[in-house]
Amino acid sequence: MRAGETIRLTSRADGFVFEAYHVRPTDARRGGLVLIQEIFGVTDHIRELADGFAEDGYEVIAPSFYDRQQPGFQASYEAADMQAAVALSQAAPWDLVASDAQAAIDALEGPVFVAGYCWGGAAAWLVACRCDGVAAASCFYGRRISELVEETPRCPTILHFGKTDASIPMERIDEIRERHPDLPIYLYDAGHGFFSDRRKDHQPDAARLARLRTLQVFTRNGGGRGEGA
Repeated sequence: MRAGETIRLTSRADGFVFEAYHVRPTDARRGGLVLIQEIFGVTDHIRELADGFAEDGYEVIAPSFYDRQQPGFQASYEAADMQAAVALSQAAPWDLVASDAQAAIDALEGPVFVAGYCWGGAAAWLVACRCDGVAAASCFYGRRISELVEETPRCPTILHFGKTDASIPMERIDEIRERHPDLPIYLYDAGHGFFSDRRKDHQPDAARLARLRTLQVFTRNGGGRGEGA
């Protein structure tokens, strides 16, 4: 049984009401966390990640960013589902993504952090650059960060990429590094989606190290233990 619940949030941009998975910490609270989905939607995997961060002391909200187009969308890793997921991700305007993420940030008591995977890795970068009230961000293999590379994060931000990720050539990573030379960029002996144990490129050692680095950047930027859950 899942530890969390479904809540509804209202976008600042247009008043659109959308759903999100919400789970509270199981022990003393470290802060809030906006967890941003892969292209596949708020799947069982994303809810599992949210539950895991709650066990680490974070109150987590995982917004359903595709609700304007297809409420409740969840895709498998099959080819047809993947094509549908890609289409939905490409049809989600960045300005509305930022607005919906801001609604999630505003629903959490600070400090508020953000983490995102795949499409969500780029969305987490967007949030770090445009949204208010973010203490730190961790972005996992965000291919579309290159579309937003001229924007600058307004909070401490770290990036994670797989060295053998065919969808993100090293040239794109070098572009980010050249534009943001002081930004921590971590490279792992892994492919795309290495954090997910549902994917063929899952690399447990890389996932553990990336998660540790994520928790460390959160801790260094206000994610210390509170007095209660």
